[in-house]
Amino acid sequence: MAGTTTHVLDNETGNPGAGMRIDFSVFEDGAYRLVKTVHTNDEGRTEGMILTPEETKVGQYELLFHVDDYYRAKGTDLPDPPFMEKVPVRFSVFDTQRHFHVPMLCTPWTCTTYRGS
Repeated sequence: MAGTTTHVLDNETGNPGAGMRIDFSVFEDGAYRLVKTVHTNDEGRTEGMILTPEETKVGQYELLFHVDDYYRAKGTDLPDPPFMEKVPVRFSVFDTQRHFHVPMLCTPWTCTTYRGS
């Protein structure tokens, strides 16, 4: 299945990162342009694909994870400014026939991502 998906895992609790805002942008004409904003559901996943197979084009993209807002909404005591704020993950789609899964694993102190399946 082609397309692009993501999910969030809250490594502080071991639970899905429910309710995190993610801004999705495409790189065009020398800058990133916001395409849409999504939020994760109770399972830490978005309700639909970030990019459907039909929308997928070779190019550069960004997922901006609002980690600070997520932890503030949970009542986590964060320093001011927080160590982790909005975390950009920039990636490239190089084959429109392949699926690109870009998950975020986070705490208030660390974030990591990888190309999932």
